[in-house]
Formats: sequence, structure tokens, C-alpha cells
Amino acid sequence: MITIENLLHWIQETLLQLNLTNDMNQPKGFSRLGYTKEEQDAHEQFRVIAQNLGLETHQDSAGNQWAVWKVDENASTIAAGSHLDTVYNGGGYDGVAGVLTAFAAVKILKAKQFKPVKNIAIVAFACEESARFGVSTIGSKAVCGLLNTDRVANLKDTNGITLQEAVNDSGLNWQDIQEAELATDAFEQFIEIHIEQGRLLEKTRKDIGIVRAIAQPTRLLITCEGMTNHTGTTPMNDRQDALVAIAGLISHVESAALQMNERQSIPVMATVSTIKASPNAMNMIPGQVVIGVDIRSTNADLKQEMVEVILSFIQHTEVKRSVTFHIETLADDPPIQLDINIQGVLAELCEELNLSSMIMDSGAGHDAMNMAKRWPSGLLFIPCRQGISHHPDEYTDSQSLLNGAKLLAAYFSKCNEAPSC
Repeated sequence: MITIENLLHWIQETLLQLNLTNDMNQPKGFSRLGYTKEEQDAHEQFRVIAQNLGLETHQDSAGNQWAVWKVDENASTIAAGSHLDTVYNGGGYDGVAGVLTAFAAVKILKAKQFKPVKNIAIVAFACEESARFGVSTIGSKAVCGLLNTDRVANLKDTNGITLQEAVNDSGLNWQDIQEAELATDAFEQFIEIHIEQGRLLEKTRKDIGIVRAIAQPTRLLITCEGMTNHTGTTPMNDRQDALVAIAGLISHVESAALQMNERQSIPVMATVSTIKASPNAMNMIPGQVVIGVDIRSTNADLKQEMVEVILSFIQHTEVKRSVTFHIETLADDPPIQLDINIQGVLAELCEELNLSSMIMDSGAGHDAMNMAKRWPSGLLFIPCRQGISHHPDEYTDSQSLLNGAKLLAAYFSKCNEAPSC
């Protein structure tokens, strides 16, 4: 029987191994972008860890790494995992925590000499982050049959390398990537553990967040057309300043979201996250300004309400300031509702394990949102210090990782006892 001390030590050492480092204190963080040598090196460590645990390993045509505790070719399979790639100068827990806790869960069960009757699969999805190509969750989209290869093949990174070229350079074949799609009977269900990337668990001192739904974005590209003119000769009361006109919208988006959130328990997040002014010269009145607005909620009606608030403000501003607005909808993805039965089982297991838990939503996307479109899926959060993520200071402690692993091990065990968990 493995001791808690030995298990915590194993978790710490395996965390270093997956991050390809001897020290998690990295001032510049980790940069393991999708389909790079750095991601491949982390995937190699995935294979080493899996094989040391006695698991079978393979890579699919999208570059996803699989490790399987196979007991019966014809048995159901429960899958768990996350990703090992990072953003530029990111942390060492985003994604890694989900892979690590899945491995630790298997280690716990094997130490107990547990005999599964269902297969248990662990996955490290490729290129989950959008940092390199501007599109996220490539690996899990391929597994789920959701990857539009024509749309994404020629997306380029900062060095001008296309996604298609990067996949081929990593030893895969872009033409085969959709062969990673799995049949509906490949899995019974999927579970992902992730750091929260927020402070709710930390503030409420909860051990586990059981995610109810994942917010997906509605994204608007809003252009305000005014009139470029000389800053020194154009009277203040005779201007069509596009920047002044759109500035009111920027603050209105924030205030409207705050007011909406006072009315209901499910929040809406609305952010003006990009801005480009033209001609962007000190002596010229801005004649055109383009902003990007990101709207998220696990309630689709709230997202639409925010869009209508924006439209109303724009109509008023066009009349008041003699400018013209154009709106392009870049994305309008519905929220993903996760499996309620899985949530119930996880809540019961938290009580049995004396882990405090709460039901919550995810404002960020994860591989689980793709998997949920094909298989019953669950998502668990563990605390994230100060809510810092995608940053070198990202951190969760070993006890939180162990809590996640213990919960996942208990879940694997319970689901092996039932025809369907």
C-alpha cells in the first residue's frame, strides 16, 4: 500500500517530469506550443510515465497521446485527461494537472490492487491552447469529428508556419488528421480535471469545483466609421470622431454586464478586448475604430441580451454623433451543459472522501466541451492560487492535486461497479 507521503512525492516528481524541468520556479514560465518539439518532448514523458504504470500507449493521427489500462477489448472505456501544451510563457499546471491527476488515480488504484472490469484511458490532447494558431482544442476536435480542416489548415503562427505544415513537421500527416475521430462506442464517458483559473474555490475554501456548464463565446467585431480630419482646425462641435463615439460603448459594455449580474445568479461576462484606431496619428481625428467584444455566459439568453444592449446603444450613438457602425459576428457558440448524472456521482464521492465541493460554471473553454458533444462528460476544478493562470506564477499545491487524484480514483472505482456510471 502506497503512503500519502510517497504519493505526494510521486506527484511532485511527475509534475516536474511532465513539465520537462527540475524546478517549477521558472520566471519566464513554460512555452510548449502545440505541434512543437517542446510539446512532443512532454508527450514522450507521458509515454514513459504511462509505461511505468503498466499502461499501453499509442499516438493517434492528430498527435493525441493515449495510455490505456486495458482489461477487455469488448468492455466499456472510461476516459480522462487534458493537455500538455501551454501558452507563451505560461504556467506548469494548466492542462498538466488533468493529465497528472489521471495518472495518479491509476497509481492509487493499482496500489490497492484494484481489478477494473472496464478499460481506463488517459489522454494528452494535442494543441489545446490557441496561442500558436489562434484556434484551440485541435486534438480533441479531431477525436470528436469537429475539426474543419479546410478552415484551419492555413492558419499561421508568428513565424508564418501554417497549422498544416506544423502537423507535418511533427511527424504526422495532415491529410490523415481526421482519422483520429473515434466511434460513439469508443467511450462510456470522459472526465477532465483542471485548475480553476479563478478564485472562487480559494475564496470559499472549497477543495473541488464540480462544473455544471462551460461558457462559449459570442464574439463581435464592431467598426465605427466617422470622419478623419485635422485635430487643430476642426471645431470641437463639428466632429465625427469615431474614437469618442465608440468610447462610450466600451464603458457601457462593462456597466451593462455589471447591472445584469445583479439580477441573476448566472453571470454574463462582456469584455472589449481589442481596439484599433485609424489613422492612429497624433494630428488626425480618428475616422475609423474597430473593437472586438467577447461575451460569455452559460446562459445563451443572457448572451443575446447583452448583444441587444450593444445594438441599442449603437443605434442611439449613430444619431447622436453622426457616425455609422458595422457589426460582424465572429462567433456565436452555445454554452455546453455537462452531464448531470456525472455531477451527482462526483458530489456524492466528495462527501464520502470528506472533500468540500461546490457546483460552478467554467468561463474558459476546455477539451471537455468538445468531448461533451459526443460522450457524457464531466469537468472538475481544483483551486488555483490567486486565480492566476497563463502566467509563470500559476500554481496549485500538491495536496489539491492529490485531492483530484483521489476523487478520480474513486470515480473510476464506482463506475467499474455499475453498468453505466
